[in-house]
Amino acid sequence: MGNTVDEIRAMARRAVADTRITDIHTHLFPSSFGPNCLWGVDELVTYHYLIAETLRWLAMPYDAFWALTKREQADLVWRTLFLEHSPVSESCRGVLTTLGELGLDPECRDLNEHRAFFQKLDAAEYVDRVLDLANVDSVVMTNDPFDAGERQCWLDGAARHPRFHSALRLDVLLNSWETAASQLRGWGYDVRPDFSGRTLSETRRFLKDWLARLDAKYMAVSLPPTFAWPCEDARSRLIEDAVIPVAVETGRPFAMMIGAKRQVNPGLRLAADAVGRSGMEPVENLCARFPDAKFLVTMLARENQHELCVTARKFRNLMVFGCWWFLNNPSLIEEITRMRLEMLGLSIIPQHSDARVLDQLIYKWKHSRAIIAEVLADKYADLAATGWKVSEEEIRRDAHDLLSANFWRFHDA
Repeated sequence: MGNTVDEIRAMARRAVADTRITDIHTHLFPSSFGPNCLWGVDELVTYHYLIAETLRWLAMPYDAFWALTKREQADLVWRTLFLEHSPVSESCRGVLTTLGELGLDPECRDLNEHRAFFQKLDAAEYVDRVLDLANVDSVVMTNDPFDAGERQCWLDGAARHPRFHSALRLDVLLNSWETAASQLRGWGYDVRPDFSGRTLSETRRFLKDWLARLDAKYMAVSLPPTFAWPCEDARSRLIEDAVIPVAVETGRPFAMMIGAKRQVNPGLRLAADAVGRSGMEPVENLCARFPDAKFLVTMLARENQHELCVTARKFRNLMVFGCWWFLNNPSLIEEITRMRLEMLGLSIIPQHSDARVLDQLIYKWKHSRAIIAEVLADKYADLAATGWKVSEEEIRRDAHDLLSANFWRFHDA
């Protein structure tokens, strides 16, 4: 006799809650990276999502907001979104979930009381506390050698944290080649904007140098909706003649995050980016042209999700991952996760946090786990209706694959 639907749902919830996660894409840093490590309630409240939401209510000039101190910005966001209006957005709800999971009272309307809790904490100890509370085994950072501050941390030998993996970010290299070429020359790489001489071999040397320095688990780039490949531009040439050869030689996946429209409203700074629908042909072309390369792909537009699933059915060297950025909302996570399971089975990475503030791991994974568990429970209930009995051991195996093992299996393939 099979399990009841309620029993199946309880097993799925337990399995997903208990599974330790590999969070494959974040913007987090350990405390040894100094100001790059963002944490605490003021950072939570001034996350760029909440800033954009706040400034929809206010007539103040953008420059006036940026002239405020971090604490003053946090006070303004808190007053606008939490006191003068109910905090119903996912970003606001996330702050309250985080406070509650840390043992604070989400009903408390006094931001200074919450600040007092964080002021007593040691950053290094707090990192592990948050990871454990979120039941996250490890995270993958976003590491940009073209960022002067971060680059210096690596050159100075900043202490590595065993639960923080690296990813080599290539946005400047691939999206701003002339800028990148100038910097590479200054670092001793013989490259030229026109690709003459040893430019491509030296670019490959740069990639291998930094993959080794970081022990990076993959290379990654955020791409615009207009991204095309093949194409007669610098980015296309660099991908074909530098990035892909290094990816194949080193066995590192190449992650493409496609669909970001940069700085549509520059006054919002980090919150200024938007989303655009992308073509699927570049992904298809790359997967077909380079069958020995491994591609991690996520796309920003909701309209691209079905076509991405279809493409993944055709190419085993393509791993679909996460509900990125503007898709990281409960209704969309549920819809996309359900569709992916229906089309690709369990051969996906359903989510990553994209967290910029350490504490966000708590709410992003608490919220996502709940959705993933319910979608899985529905799928197991569908199986039970056919007469196929699923054991709790099998459900735990599946949860581990989705939330951790699929990434490492793809990485090591």
